Amino acid sequence: MPLTIAPAMHHHESASPISGEVRPLAVRYRQVTDLAEIPDTVALEPDEAFVVGTFELAEALIARGIDSNQIAVSGLPPSDSTYPGYVRTALSVNLTPLVPFRFDRSTLVILPTYNERQNLPSMIDAIRTYITTDILVVDDNSPDGTGQLADELSRQHTSVHVLHRTEKQGLGPAYIAGFQWALNRHYQSIIEMDCDFSHAPWDLPRMVHRSATADLVIGSRYIPGGGTKNWDRRRRLVSRLGNAYVTLFLGSTIHDWTGGFRCFRRELLAEMNLDRVKAKGYVFQVEMAWRAFQAGAVITELPIRFRDRIHGHSKLGWPTIFEAIKDVPRMYWRTSAYR
Repeated sequence: MPLTIAPAMHHHESASPISGEVRPLAVRYRQVTDLAEIPDTVALEPDEAFVVGTFELAEALIARGIDSNQIAVSGLPPSDSTYPGYVRTALSVNLTPLVPFRFDRSTLVILPTYNERQNLPSMIDAIRTYITTDILVVDDNSPDGTGQLADELSRQHTSVHVLHRTEKQGLGPAYIAGFQWALNRHYQSIIEMDCDFSHAPWDLPRMVHRSATADLVIGSRYIPGGGTKNWDRRRRLVSRLGNAYVTLFLGSTIHDWTGGFRCFRRELLAEMNLDRVKAKGYVFQVEMAWRAFQAGAVITELPIRFRDRIHGHSKLGWPTIFEAIKDVPRMYWRTSAYR
């Protein structure tokens, strides 16, 4: 069955969300208006992009294989957010809203950093392009000066805040410190996100929108519409085996236990005893999801495409893998402690 689409819309000029460079458009916009008429498989030409009126239509397209950076959400009801109109884009440049999405719930994006000086300015610019939010940089005394750069960016942007830690203690303690900072300041939606562009900033509005009906939103690589890009075979195997190992002990309720792109509602984090979270490495994500599940939270997964980092090196190593092998069985036996 064919898509219900409007004729190709006029081209405009557009600025890149990071560089500000103006480029001529070479994109034909295709507007989807009827969810029932979206086929099981959808294909776009290289010079096309979809425009939809709601996030629900966008999610239907994404579940059928369209990358989220090829879909613009242009007409949300006032009850969902205040977004005045359309989008602009350029070929090979991600779709960019005319103004950032703004939601009713106060939002904080937490960026844990260790030697992310090359990525941090571009990431903050990109986040601010797609969504109106505060940003907390949690720096573990990076030797490359990331913390000092974060302070400079904080002076430039009132929405950027910095939490300095004296030493590198792992991903878990960094996020716990960020969560506690957020709870003390009464943010309502609290997002975990890598600083290396592995998690797409243009997916932030999708995540916050979904959090209106869920206590925990997990950006998932392993549901329809999700996936990974630029990974070698070894990394794909390690990730798949890791999730299979967790599922063996904790069940298949969650498809992507180890994913680190998440949105927590304040109410859920406030109920959790964060001081008792033990995991330090990437298995921290497993423990937080398991605690949320044990607490009876409403958990939903949102398909994302995880991209390999632009600069720097992955911090996933053998100590993290060994930690997961050891700690996941312990989580299962400590179930009663989470209630």
